[in-house]
Amino acid sequence: MKIRNSLKSAKVREKGCRVVRRKGRVYVINKRHPRFKARQG
Repeated sequence: MKIRNSLKSAKVREKGCRVVRRKGRVYVINKRHPRFKARQG
C-alpha cells in the first residue's frame, strides 16, 4: 500500500479504483487489482 499526500493520481490509475473513508482515513481500493491500494496522509 502506498501512502500519499493526494489520492487524485492514485484514483485515475485504473478504472476499478474506488475512494473509501474508513476510521477517518481516506483509502483507494481496487478489488480486481489489489496492487493499486493507497492511503492518504
